[in-house]
Amino acid sequence: MIFTALQIADLLGGTVEGDPSIKINKLSKIEEGSKGALTFLSNPKYIPYIYTTNASITIVNESFIANHNFSTTLIRVENAYDSFSRLLDYYEESVDHLIGIEKMSQIDPSSIIGESCYIGFFSIIGKNCTIGESVQIHSQTYIGDNVTIGSNTIIKQGVKILNNSMIGNFCIIHSGVVIGSDGFGFSQQSNNTFRKIPQTGDVLIGNSVEIGANSTIDKATLGSTVIKNGVKIDNLVQIAHNVVIGENTVIAAQTGIAGSTKVGSNCMIGGQVGVAGHIKIGDNVKIQGQAGVTSNIVSDISIQGTPAMKLKDYSKAYVYFRKFPSIVKRLEKLESKIDEKK
Repeated sequence: MIFTALQIADLLGGTVEGDPSIKINKLSKIEEGSKGALTFLSNPKYIPYIYTTNASITIVNESFIANHNFSTTLIRVENAYDSFSRLLDYYEESVDHLIGIEKMSQIDPSSIIGESCYIGFFSIIGKNCTIGESVQIHSQTYIGDNVTIGSNTIIKQGVKILNNSMIGNFCIIHSGVVIGSDGFGFSQQSNNTFRKIPQTGDVLIGNSVEIGANSTIDKATLGSTVIKNGVKIDNLVQIAHNVVIGENTVIAAQTGIAGSTKVGSNCMIGGQVGVAGHIKIGDNVKIQGQAGVTSNIVSDISIQGTPAMKLKDYSKAYVYFRKFPSIVKRLEKLESKIDEKK
């Protein structure tokens, strides 16, 4: 597809600085820009590349001030990163939007499929499912019985959505995700064996949720595991039974959240964080990577470490921790002097 700078500026609500008729037909990183390419600049670390890039058009923030000459045509917008992301969405929709049901898919007659949907090769949809309009279910996906999927949701290849799960509108579920599998529930017996506790609940996922590749969300023992609107989950994240994740919370890769924990809204959880079960985390909490959260956390704080503590307290403690070997040596010298005086 070919666009002019003026067409892109109109789409983004920006202004052109340079040649409005210059055309692009591809996207690139700013340091790899070539003729006919569109790129963007938002991170200050990449400012030097704008003076050397061969990209035909570069999207920049309105506040950008050039200190040297450059050859690229600029499109000034309020937020360059967000604008470029919107263009990527537009590009992906124009390239990947499929409609139709492949012959090698299998759909139970009791299920309802909305208009303008795509069902890919070797995908299976079980009994009494409701699939909204413009849903894309790509190849080798399994949808169990009594599943509801809202409109404009995209299910990538190889996803498993098990019985009774509910997914909202405008969600993206990436390859390898498993939603609605059994929670990890066992009762230890007197002979030290473990009896499985039936998991009879479901999973409820709100609107505009994105779930990264190979992440798992277990169904509840009773009731529901809930992922609220706007939540973004990275790859390889484990959400256990009866967990509730509040609106617009972001969770990075390899994080695990144990059963029945409640996470508030607008939280940011770093990579490889471990969260214990049956605790509450407030709103607007920032949890640094590799933290271990073992107790309730109040709202509006940043925490780090294992067990997690306030970020400022952790930073102060870490200074002393790094000095600990020298502190021990000083103590040993003091002890030896005291012993000499005895």
